[in-house]
Amino acid sequence: GALALLAACGSPRLSLRPTEHAFTANDYGSVLDRWTRTADDFDFGRLGEVLHVTATFESHEMRWAYVVRYAADHSMTTEERTHLLERSLTDAGTRHRFFVTIGAPIFREGDLTGEQSDWRVLLVDSNGHQTEPVELLRIPRPSHDMRVYFPSIHRQRHVFRIAFPVVDEEGAATIEPGSDHVILRFAGSGGIVNLQWDLDGLGTAATTDG
Repeated sequence: GALALLAACGSPRLSLRPTEHAFTANDYGSVLDRWTRTADDFDFGRLGEVLHVTATFESHEMRWAYVVRYAADHSMTTEERTHLLERSLTDAGTRHRFFVTIGAPIFREGDLTGEQSDWRVLLVDSNGHQTEPVELLRIPRPSHDMRVYFPSIHRQRHVFRIAFPVVDEEGAATIEPGSDHVILRFAGSGGIVNLQWDLDGLGTAATTDG
């Protein structure tokens, strides 16, 4: 039988509310840690087949910290940084984005976009509401910047950007207000990986605790 594995324990409750932050470039690492989850999924009957997944939820807070760090690294003017931040936060109002790296012993089976992959990716809120991605982009050659800002990138891992709508086709929030957690789920015949961010239950979609 397949094993469902959940990764979240001990993580702090997070907030999805669009509030302002007074971050410095040095805060990026700690914010990245708060919004990143890692889990391994495997079937006990086939111990050689292991899926290693790391995902960063690009929340409002995470985006803010990223822009501050990126702007400092690239010597941006205040105006340039403000423009970049506004664009990113506007996007956060329409998309829940995740930066994901996946490794598997059979490399091609970790490619979510490949013909050999049977993994299904879902966003699941605490009410069990499941949403499929509207974007699933594989990044075959991550840039140097990506490698610096997302250290789970490795030559033996596939890299993806995955996005879900903030509001579904029926007009309902994909992470309902009051949700106390949200899960990024990878489901297939080999098992299920649930990466969980625990939310504070306040606002659009809150943050994590485990």
